[in-house]
Amino acid sequence: MTGTTDPSRTAAPVPSGPMTGRMLSRLLGWFDSKIGLPFDRLRFRISLRHLSGPRKIDLPREAVTVVALVRDGAYYLDVFLAHYRALGVSHFVFCDTGSTDDTLAQLAQESDVTVLQCRLPWGRFENIFRGYAARRFSADRWCLFADMDEILDFEGQAQLGLSGLLRYLNRHGYSAMMAQMLEMFPQAPLRSVAQQSYPEVQRCFCHYDISAVRALPYHDPASGLGFFLSRNQIPDAPPPKMQFGGIRGAVFGERCCLSKHPLVFIGTDVDPAVHPHVSAGVRVADTMAVLKHYKFANDPMARDQASLAADAIPHGEDALRVAGFAKRPDLTLWSQTAQKYDGPETGPAALRKAGFLQVSARYLAEIAD
Repeated sequence: MTGTTDPSRTAAPVPSGPMTGRMLSRLLGWFDSKIGLPFDRLRFRISLRHLSGPRKIDLPREAVTVVALVRDGAYYLDVFLAHYRALGVSHFVFCDTGSTDDTLAQLAQESDVTVLQCRLPWGRFENIFRGYAARRFSADRWCLFADMDEILDFEGQAQLGLSGLLRYLNRHGYSAMMAQMLEMFPQAPLRSVAQQSYPEVQRCFCHYDISAVRALPYHDPASGLGFFLSRNQIPDAPPPKMQFGGIRGAVFGERCCLSKHPLVFIGTDVDPAVHPHVSAGVRVADTMAVLKHYKFANDPMARDQASLAADAIPHGEDALRVAGFAKRPDLTLWSQTAQKYDGPETGPAALRKAGFLQVSARYLAEIAD
């Protein structure tokens, strides 16, 4: 498994009214937290194994640890590790759900990597797995949750670096930074690039299309995430948005959530990774990052077919994509509304100006100094 976006508990807008949606979301969340989660956590701890790397890490408070769920992620590893090391990450914790390729052998050779494994069905246990890893390896420090096919960029990256960004977040009392997922694709039929290596994908998948993105206010119950988000504080200027759909919605009919809390300070009052996209009990920052999402790399047609056969997650998006590829074998995501992403120097700023990212004037003034 690499780069999941919307398992069964991920937000798809509900068709009911605001009050009904809010009550149902909170009722289901309460039931899960009081009855389902304690039993699942016990099963998880019994099944958990430490495979390689340090069991404990002694890092300064300003250090950042990446927590990543992985299964058969060897395709992504070199690019993933290089990007986040260059960004300033100090340690990686990979939560393996049953890799059978070279992932585990490769990671065992890395001195700054810890690998844990739980082979229980990942669609049910991924939140528990990520949350456990964050609390154990990032307590009282910042944790960066990233899927294997996600590359984080943010405005001011060249000026501040990750350490400067964290100083800004700490100075203003924030405990989480949001990001919006940006689907990256090539100017070619997807089938023609299915066998490209991940370094090649980084060069060729340089387009995006946000013309079909649908936005909701952060606390709108129609997001389906009200139970979790109700505990979070958000800035007034500009208010963050929860975003859905985008190019995957337009082409395949997916109702995928694009908004995440990838960067979270794991304090005692924070519940990290309570959902694949969000943490609870956080104070959300007044600036956002972009997560470049390479969902359509690494032979997506074959991966979706394998996912359907395994029946790992019941959200139906894999089936929608398989049906879309079957109807149009030479399907391309590129069109006249596609735009080119020009890298971290100008890409996040262009997305901010387009309204895709919400960033405050205070943050922009700081990176301009």
